[in-house]
Amino acid sequence: MNVNIENMDLNYICEGEGKNILILHGWGASIDTIMPIFNYLKNHFKVYAIDFPGCGKSQKPKEVLGAFDYARIIKRFIDIMEMNEVILIGHSHGGRVSLVLANKYPELVKKMILIDSAGLIPKRKLKYYVKVYTFKTLKKLYSLAFFWMNKEKAMERFYKKFGSDDYKDADGIMRKILVKLVNEDLRPLLNGIKASTLLIWGRDDDATPVYMGEIMEKEIKDSGLVVLENAGHYSYLDQFIRFKVIVDSFLEKDKVN
Repeated sequence: MNVNIENMDLNYICEGEGKNILILHGWGASIDTIMPIFNYLKNHFKVYAIDFPGCGKSQKPKEVLGAFDYARIIKRFIDIMEMNEVILIGHSHGGRVSLVLANKYPELVKKMILIDSAGLIPKRKLKYYVKVYTFKTLKKLYSLAFFWMNKEKAMERFYKKFGSDDYKDADGIMRKILVKLVNEDLRPLLNGIKASTLLIWGRDDDATPVYMGEIMEKEIKDSGLVVLENAGHYSYLDQFIRFKVIVDSFLEKDKVN
Protein backbone atom coordinates (compact mmCIF):
# COMPACT_ATOMS: atom_id res chain seq x y z
CA MET A 1 0.00 0.00 0.00
CA ASN A 2 1.09 3.58 -0.61
CA VAL A 3 0.52 6.85 1.22
CA ASN A 4 1.64 10.25 -0.06
CA ILE A 5 3.44 12.40 2.50
CA GLU A 6 5.29 15.60 1.59
CA ASN A 7 5.02 14.70 -2.11
CA MET A 8 6.60 11.29 -1.61
CA ASP A 9 4.84 7.97 -2.17
CA LEU A 10 5.74 5.85 0.83
CA ASN A 11 5.20 2.10 0.96
CA TYR A 12 3.63 0.55 4.06
CA ILE A 13 1.84 -2.57 5.25
CA CYS A 14 -0.71 -3.16 8.01
CA GLU A 15 -2.19 -6.34 9.47
CA GLY A 16 -3.88 -7.53 12.65
CA GLU A 17 -6.18 -6.10 15.30
CA GLY A 18 -5.69 -4.56 18.72
CA LYS A 19 -3.35 -1.87 19.99
CA ASN A 20 -1.26 -0.09 17.38
CA ILE A 21 2.38 -1.04 16.85
CA LEU A 22 4.60 0.75 14.33
CA ILE A 23 7.87 -0.94 13.35
CA LEU A 24 10.64 1.24 11.91
CA HIS A 25 13.53 -0.43 10.08
CA GLY A 26 17.21 0.49 10.04
CA TRP A 27 19.29 2.56 7.63
CA GLY A 28 19.55 1.16 4.10
CA ALA A 29 17.08 -1.59 4.98
CA SER A 30 13.34 -1.95 4.31
CA ILE A 31 10.13 -3.53 5.53
CA ASP A 32 11.55 -6.90 4.42
CA THR A 33 14.19 -6.86 7.16
CA ILE A 34 11.67 -6.49 9.99
CA MET A 35 9.10 -8.99 8.66
CA PRO A 36 9.95 -11.61 11.32
CA ILE A 37 8.90 -9.10 14.02
CA PHE A 38 5.85 -8.01 12.01
CA ASN A 39 4.62 -11.57 11.43
CA TYR A 40 4.79 -12.69 15.04
CA LEU A 41 3.16 -9.54 16.44
CA LYS A 42 0.27 -9.31 13.98
CA ASN A 43 -1.59 -12.09 15.81
CA HIS A 44 -1.99 -9.89 18.90
CA PHE A 45 -1.75 -6.28 17.64
CA LYS A 46 -2.58 -4.01 14.74
CA VAL A 47 0.89 -3.78 13.25
CA TYR A 48 2.17 -1.21 10.78
CA ALA A 49 5.53 -1.12 9.01
CA ILE A 50 6.73 1.55 6.61
CA ASP A 51 9.64 1.98 4.22
CA PHE A 52 11.47 5.20 5.08
CA PRO A 53 11.87 7.71 2.22
CA GLY A 54 14.56 6.43 -0.13
CA CYS A 55 14.33 2.86 1.21
CA GLY A 56 12.53 -0.22 -0.04
CA LYS A 57 9.65 0.76 -2.32
CA SER A 58 9.35 4.35 -1.06
CA GLN A 59 10.35 7.37 -3.13
CA LYS A 60 13.56 9.24 -2.41
CA PRO A 61 13.33 12.64 -0.75
CA LYS A 62 14.30 15.68 -2.80
CA GLU A 63 16.05 17.40 0.10
CA VAL A 64 18.51 16.38 2.83
CA LEU A 65 16.63 15.04 5.86
CA GLY A 66 17.73 14.81 9.47
CA ALA A 67 16.32 12.80 12.37
CA PHE A 68 13.69 15.43 13.16
CA ASP A 69 12.58 15.51 9.52
CA TYR A 70 12.14 11.74 9.50
CA ALA A 71 10.19 12.00 12.75
CA ARG A 72 7.93 14.67 11.24
CA ILE A 73 7.17 12.43 8.26
CA ILE A 74 6.43 9.41 10.48
CA LYS A 75 4.22 11.56 12.74
CA ARG A 76 2.25 12.54 9.65
CA PHE A 77 1.88 8.85 8.79
CA ILE A 78 0.64 8.13 12.31
CA ASP A 79 -1.92 10.92 11.99
CA ILE A 80 -3.13 9.73 8.59
CA MET A 81 -3.60 6.22 9.99
CA GLU A 82 -5.58 7.79 12.87
CA MET A 83 -3.46 6.28 15.61
CA ASN A 84 -4.20 8.04 18.90
CA GLU A 85 -1.62 5.93 20.71
CA VAL A 86 1.20 3.77 19.38
CA ILE A 87 3.87 1.35 20.56
CA LEU A 88 7.07 2.05 18.63
CA ILE A 89 9.60 -0.61 17.71
CA GLY A 90 12.72 0.83 16.09
CA HIS A 91 15.86 -0.89 14.87
CA SER A 92 19.02 1.20 14.38
CA HIS A 93 17.93 4.26 12.33
CA GLY A 94 14.34 3.37 13.23
CA GLY A 95 15.36 3.69 16.87
CA ARG A 96 16.85 7.11 16.17
CA VAL A 97 13.52 8.31 14.76
CA SER A 98 11.65 6.68 17.65
CA LEU A 99 13.71 8.67 20.16
CA VAL A 100 12.59 11.94 18.58
CA LEU A 101 8.94 10.88 18.44
CA ALA A 102 8.90 9.68 22.05
CA ASN A 103 10.46 12.93 23.23
CA LYS A 104 8.17 15.21 21.23
CA TYR A 105 4.90 13.29 21.64
CA PRO A 106 4.76 11.65 25.10
CA GLU A 107 0.97 11.46 24.94
CA LEU A 108 1.23 9.41 21.74
CA VAL A 109 4.10 7.04 22.57
CA LYS A 110 3.41 5.14 25.79
CA LYS A 111 5.76 2.23 25.13
CA MET A 112 8.83 1.79 22.97
CA ILE A 113 11.25 -0.98 22.04
CA LEU A 114 14.65 0.12 20.76
CA ILE A 115 16.81 -2.51 19.08
CA ASP A 116 20.51 -1.67 18.62
CA SER A 117 19.38 1.93 18.28
CA ALA A 118 21.27 4.73 16.58
CA GLY A 119 21.08 8.33 17.77
CA LEU A 120 24.23 8.88 19.81
CA ILE A 121 27.56 10.23 18.59
CA PRO A 122 30.13 7.44 19.05
CA LYS A 123 33.20 7.87 21.22
CA ARG A 124 36.03 9.15 19.05
CA LYS A 125 39.43 7.53 19.56
CA LEU A 126 42.74 8.60 18.06
CA LYS A 127 42.40 5.84 15.47
CA TYR A 128 39.20 7.49 14.21
CA TYR A 129 40.86 10.86 13.63
CA VAL A 130 43.82 9.20 11.88
CA LYS A 131 41.34 7.37 9.64
CA VAL A 132 39.43 10.57 8.84
CA TYR A 133 42.63 12.48 8.04
CA THR A 134 43.87 9.62 5.84
CA PHE A 135 40.49 9.45 4.08
CA LYS A 136 40.53 13.20 3.33
CA THR A 137 44.12 13.02 2.10
CA LEU A 138 43.33 10.08 -0.18
CA LYS A 139 40.31 11.95 -1.50
CA LYS A 140 42.46 14.95 -2.43
CA LEU A 141 45.14 12.81 -4.06
CA TYR A 142 42.52 10.80 -5.95
CA SER A 143 40.94 13.94 -7.41
CA LEU A 144 44.38 15.16 -8.53
CA ALA A 145 45.35 11.80 -10.02
CA PHE A 146 42.12 11.59 -12.02
CA PHE A 147 41.94 15.28 -12.96
CA TRP A 148 41.03 14.31 -16.52
CA MET A 149 37.86 12.50 -15.38
CA ASN A 150 34.49 14.10 -14.66
CA LYS A 151 34.71 15.13 -10.98
CA GLU A 152 31.41 13.50 -10.01
CA LYS A 153 32.39 10.20 -11.62
CA ALA A 154 35.84 10.33 -10.06
CA MET A 155 34.40 10.87 -6.56
CA GLU A 156 31.87 8.09 -7.10
CA ARG A 157 34.73 5.70 -7.86
CA PHE A 158 36.60 6.95 -4.80
CA TYR A 159 33.69 6.45 -2.39
CA LYS A 160 32.95 3.01 -3.81
CA LYS A 161 36.56 2.02 -3.10
CA PHE A 162 37.32 3.75 0.20
CA GLY A 163 34.00 4.72 1.87
CA SER A 164 32.25 2.88 4.73
CA ASP A 165 29.82 0.09 3.80
CA ASP A 166 26.77 2.31 4.44
CA TYR A 167 28.36 5.16 2.51
CA LYS A 168 29.23 2.88 -0.41
CA ASP A 169 25.68 1.54 -0.54
CA ALA A 170 24.08 4.99 -0.44
CA ASP A 171 23.99 7.26 -3.47
CA GLY A 172 23.12 10.84 -4.33
CA ILE A 173 20.94 12.52 -1.76
CA MET A 174 20.82 9.43 0.47
CA ARG A 175 24.58 9.74 0.97
CA LYS A 176 24.17 13.36 2.08
CA ILE A 177 21.36 12.33 4.42
CA LEU A 178 23.54 9.62 5.97
CA VAL A 179 26.30 12.15 6.68
CA LYS A 180 23.80 14.45 8.39
CA LEU A 181 22.24 11.68 10.45
CA VAL A 182 25.46 10.23 11.84
CA ASN A 183 26.53 13.68 13.03
CA GLU A 184 23.31 14.37 14.97
CA ASP A 185 23.49 13.72 18.71
CA LEU A 186 20.10 12.89 20.23
CA ARG A 187 21.45 12.29 23.74
CA PRO A 188 19.90 15.57 25.06
CA LEU A 189 16.46 14.10 24.26
CA LEU A 190 16.83 11.00 26.42
CA ASN A 191 15.95 12.40 29.85
CA GLY A 192 12.78 13.93 28.40
CA ILE A 193 11.38 10.57 27.27
CA LYS A 194 8.50 9.31 29.42
CA ALA A 195 7.61 6.16 27.49
CA SER A 196 8.28 2.82 29.13
CA THR A 197 11.27 1.66 27.09
CA LEU A 198 12.76 -1.77 26.45
CA LEU A 199 16.31 -1.67 25.09
CA ILE A 200 17.57 -4.77 23.29
CA TRP A 201 21.20 -4.97 22.17
CA GLY A 202 23.54 -7.49 20.60
CA ARG A 203 26.68 -8.00 22.68
CA ASP A 204 28.79 -8.03 19.50
CA ASP A 205 27.16 -5.00 17.85
CA ASP A 206 29.98 -2.99 16.24
CA ALA A 207 27.73 -0.45 14.49
CA THR A 208 26.00 0.87 17.62
CA PRO A 209 28.00 -0.69 20.49
CA VAL A 210 26.47 -1.85 23.77
CA TYR A 211 27.72 1.19 25.68
CA MET A 212 25.17 3.24 23.73
CA GLY A 213 22.40 1.07 25.13
CA GLU A 214 23.86 1.52 28.61
CA ILE A 215 23.76 5.31 28.19
CA MET A 216 20.13 5.13 27.07
CA GLU A 217 19.21 2.92 30.01
CA LYS A 218 20.82 5.39 32.40
CA GLU A 219 19.16 8.49 30.94
CA ILE A 220 15.70 7.27 29.88
CA LYS A 221 13.82 7.21 33.18
CA ASP A 222 11.58 4.18 32.69
CA SER A 223 13.88 1.85 30.77
CA GLY A 224 15.64 -1.48 30.97
CA LEU A 225 18.43 -2.99 28.89
CA VAL A 226 18.67 -6.62 27.78
CA VAL A 227 21.92 -7.69 26.09
CA LEU A 228 21.77 -10.72 23.81
CA GLU A 229 24.90 -12.85 23.69
CA ASN A 230 26.23 -14.08 20.35
CA ALA A 231 24.35 -11.35 18.53
CA GLY A 232 25.42 -8.34 16.48
CA HIS A 233 23.72 -5.24 15.08
CA TYR A 234 20.75 -7.31 13.88
CA SER A 235 20.36 -8.88 17.30
CA TYR A 236 16.69 -9.68 16.77
CA LEU A 237 17.60 -11.93 13.83
CA ASP A 238 20.68 -13.45 15.46
CA GLN A 239 18.72 -14.49 18.59
CA PHE A 240 15.12 -14.41 17.42
CA ILE A 241 13.72 -16.96 19.89
CA ARG A 242 15.17 -15.10 22.88
CA PHE A 243 14.10 -11.82 21.33
CA LYS A 244 10.47 -13.00 21.09
CA VAL A 245 10.40 -14.14 24.72
CA ILE A 246 11.71 -10.76 25.93
CA VAL A 247 9.29 -8.76 23.78
CA ASP A 248 6.34 -10.99 24.74
CA SER A 249 7.02 -10.29 28.41
CA PHE A 250 7.22 -6.53 27.83
CA LEU A 251 4.02 -6.40 25.77
CA GLU A 252 1.99 -9.07 27.61
CA LYS A 253 -0.55 -6.65 29.12
CA ASP A 254 -1.13 -4.96 25.74
CA LYS A 255 -1.99 -8.09 23.76
CA VAL A 256 -5.33 -8.98 22.24
CA ASN A 257 -5.78 -12.74 22.63
